[in-house]
Amino acid sequence: MRDDERKETWDEFRDLVNMSPAALEKWLASEESQSAGQHKDGGESTGHASGRRILDILRTKKGDLSDDDYEHMRKVVGYIRRHLAQRPSGDVRDTRWRYSLMNWGHDPLD
Repeated sequence: MRDDERKETWDEFRDLVNMSPAALEKWLASEESQSAGQHKDGGESTGHASGRRILDILRTKKGDLSDDDYEHMRKVVGYIRRHLAQRPSGDVRDTRWRYSLMNWGHDPLD
């Protein structure tokens, strides 16, 4: 990945992932987090697994991030943007929509 692509990805990721590592870690441990999203064969949801990867990325020094990390960051940016475009009407505080976004490191109420 070129340096300009890395910079753009980093900037977009940091803009959209608005949960701190501590807040994301606490959220991922919650029952609401673990029940949100699509589960394959009764296992961990895609979003929950992504949240654990995001946590690792947030705790890694920028200079130590790999191309695979940047590819995941791009996936996160795309997911958050698509999901935000599907915001339901009304209060979203206790919705699966919000919980799914939070698994991807974005709390729409922040």
